Amino acid sequence: MKNIIHVEHPLLKNLVTKLRNINTSSYDFRKYLSEVGRILLVEALKNEKITLKEVETWVGKGEFPVLEEERYVFIPILRAGLPMLDGVLEMMPMAQSGFLAIKRDEKTLKSVLYYDRVPPLKGKTAVILDPMVATGGSLDYAVKTVKQKNPERIISLNVIGAPEGLQKISENHPDITVYIAQIDERLNDRGYIIPGIGDAGDRAFNTE
Repeated sequence: MKNIIHVEHPLLKNLVTKLRNINTSSYDFRKYLSEVGRILLVEALKNEKITLKEVETWVGKGEFPVLEEERYVFIPILRAGLPMLDGVLEMMPMAQSGFLAIKRDEKTLKSVLYYDRVPPLKGKTAVILDPMVATGGSLDYAVKTVKQKNPERIISLNVIGAPEGLQKISENHPDITVYIAQIDERLNDRGYIIPGIGDAGDRAFNTE
């Protein structure tokens, strides 16, 4: 799985453990997802091309390196990806946002798209945000949907995943890069990540 980047960092390990804790409040759960999103974004963009921009400083005008934030479109998968969007937009407030709502049929484990509000992506870098990659169905569906909009490239930022789902993404989409904070042991017979963090959407928004 060459296109799956397991980001090894003590801060990420610490945050994932906080997310696993069933006593973590919804407020803190959203905050930790946001923080993981920021760290993954730093890793994903560490080799990005920068340009020079004229800036007026206290000692006069000069040219300094900037990232063209407008070339990036952050696309959370609703609901669980929303806290990650908050985190990355704090770092790149001039970037665009798009939204995909995909739910998993709990009987068939297949994904269903029921909302697509993604802007034109030609010439853009699309960054998909989704805390969990379990069976890989939702992310696979999201990538296929985003590819139809012809972005320049696709990056996925994910918090936790199972080997089965990540293998599926690697095989189906070798042209994208996935940055993930934690790869767990396996899926159970219901398609849930073990040990995982539970249902990220329910825990983030205090629903059942």
